[in-house]
Amino acid sequence: MTSTPSATDRPVALVTGSGTGVGRACIWQLAERGFDVVVNYSRSEAEAMETVAGAEQRGATVLCIQCDVSDDASVVEMIGQIQSRFGRLDVLVNNAATTSFIPAKQLDDLTEAMWDRMLAVNLKGPFFVTRAASVLLAQGDGGSIVNVSSVAGLTGSGSSIAYCATKGALNTMTKSFAKSLAPAIRVNAILPGPIDSRWIREGDPSWDIDAMVAGYPIPKASSPDDIATAVLALAIDTKMATGQLLCVDGGLTL
Repeated sequence: MTSTPSATDRPVALVTGSGTGVGRACIWQLAERGFDVVVNYSRSEAEAMETVAGAEQRGATVLCIQCDVSDDASVVEMIGQIQSRFGRLDVLVNNAATTSFIPAKQLDDLTEAMWDRMLAVNLKGPFFVTRAASVLLAQGDGGSIVNVSSVAGLTGSGSSIAYCATKGALNTMTKSFAKSLAPAIRVNAILPGPIDSRWIREGDPSWDIDAMVAGYPIPKASSPDDIATAVLALAIDTKMATGQLLCVDGGLTL
């Protein structure tokens, strides 16, 4: 689903998992910064259309693509659509992710199917999208990739052991890509702490976000906009940073 044709002189950004939350906030902030944008979703079509409408209101030309990032063939097709539509790609935000809320001590409850899904979306997905997008990103003045990881990949505490493991691996993969894609493409990661969003509030209603962050140096949860602001700083403004893992966590990891 598309709006009117893009002006060729405008930069273009793809944000995976941008139907809601941090992904939506990134799309809207990118639109405000003069980008045309690609909204990607897997299942949340209605929410993705809301993201599209908000981006168009902010002056962006929008391409909306349904694609499960864990499906390599679908990812290649998505990048092909972007090339056909815009002929360029300047920023990629690998934001799509999933989890299962399983307490760390309940080892038997963390099933192989849960492991496989989290590995597929959280780790293989960013690899597939980065690989498919790398040629477009390397053209022109070069591109920028920001992976939305998590402090769970550093601390080992999060929604499940498998989720923490996938984010730890994504942190390492960020550094690997920063080396292998240099100098044409910069690759960095944002590591959020708790975010006040549907992800936590509906994922495990027993979690008390306010209590969780009460002892942090900045005792509040981030908003999706807080994280998106940091994403754009690394994606657009910080031209000499690559291979960096930026914690945006209210001081949790101090």
